[in-house]
Amino acid sequence: MAPKKTTSKAAAATDLKSLSDLKMLDRSDLARELESARRELYILTMKKNLGELKQPHVLKGQRRYIAQISTFLTSSI
Repeated sequence: MAPKKTTSKAAAATDLKSLSDLKMLDRSDLARELESARRELYILTMKKNLGELKQPHVLKGQRRYIAQISTFLTSSI
């Protein structure tokens, strides 16, 4: 039997940054990261609607990531 992977499929599929990495970013970098994450969510949603997305759970992870970035943006005011 093959060994289990330690990273989640959602993180591997969309290249999400960890919370500690997000804490290190300044406001402009967070805004840039948020824009990029929203663009990626749009692409994933289109793929899901076209039936091309094999892992629909990735959408939930991407939405959560966007919420985390938004939280850091509002808390760093």
